[in-house]
Amino acid sequence: MLDLIAACWSFLCQLSPWLLLGLVLSAALHILLPADFVRRRFQGRLGVLQAVAIGVPLPLCSCGVIPAGIGLKNDGADDGSSVGFLISTPQTGVDSILVSVSFFGWPFAIFKMLTALVLGVLGGWLTNSVSNSQSSKAEVNDSPGLPIAQSCCSGNHEHAHEDTNTAWWIRAWRHCLEIFDSIWLWLVIGIFVSALIDVAIPDEWIAKAGGLGTWGAMLLVLLVSVPLYVCATASVPMAAALVAGGFPPAAAMVFLVAGPATNASTIGAIFGRFGIRVLAIYLSVIVLGSLVFGWLFDYLLVATVSETTGVGHAHGSLVETLCSIAVLGLVGFSIWSWRRKQEKGIAA
Repeated sequence: MLDLIAACWSFLCQLSPWLLLGLVLSAALHILLPADFVRRRFQGRLGVLQAVAIGVPLPLCSCGVIPAGIGLKNDGADDGSSVGFLISTPQTGVDSILVSVSFFGWPFAIFKMLTALVLGVLGGWLTNSVSNSQSSKAEVNDSPGLPIAQSCCSGNHEHAHEDTNTAWWIRAWRHCLEIFDSIWLWLVIGIFVSALIDVAIPDEWIAKAGGLGTWGAMLLVLLVSVPLYVCATASVPMAAALVAGGFPPAAAMVFLVAGPATNASTIGAIFGRFGIRVLAIYLSVIVLGSLVFGWLFDYLLVATVSETTGVGHAHGSLVETLCSIAVLGLVGFSIWSWRRKQEKGIAA
């Protein structure tokens, strides 16, 4: 039990700074951009391309990208642009690219960046081809009556016509709360699931799985990486350790695509905001895309792992601790707000 609690705290420390960064970025876009900018620019196929082009270099991980992507949706971007941003952004970034170069070399890093770009565009276009705002809204309203499902729909319009004369920091704070209200439950669930996987799967079992062959190793890594939280930068030395331990480079590519782009928190948040059909497209593009591009890399290129494989990423610094406390405070505030709304509803 103590190991599980320690693992939960470790994952919270990993994701909290990025989550808060995503909230700040979303609030900045909401405040600084004209009211109709996102609605005009992030529509259709060109809108998907623009969203992906913006997202690829941003240093946001899978939990940090949730508030930013949902913020785009709330500000008027279509489903495809939002999903393309959510798929491409966590896979890579300027920091992740440079770290990938140091561990695997430029061919691997460039291939990984192109993979994020292609999968983001593909996912966005597929989403727009089968979905629109009305259908996604209907699916969300039909989802189970969890706090997230209620808050992400109601909060979307609560300040839609807010007074522009209101102080900017008040509008930014309200926007951050609206976004966080729509993801806090899945955030808690995701941290617990990631910690449970981390505690339940022995390192020795992973180490012995390197002899499964290319496809067997890719499928195994995919099975573990989809629900597990790992950021794009910290995942690089982990992938290098897999290759050094006997896994094929294709498995490392799968891990670096599917690991940062998915986790239990992201999956739940996308389901709560966009509905089951968009979630199916999101997961299908990442799962199948990671396997295809992993195989392509193994077929076309060769990865060499540098001697810095053993370098990891330490967690639990003062900044991460303070950010974790702030996120816990936001969770507590969201729970209190939700309970107050429930009590008012019962009283009415």
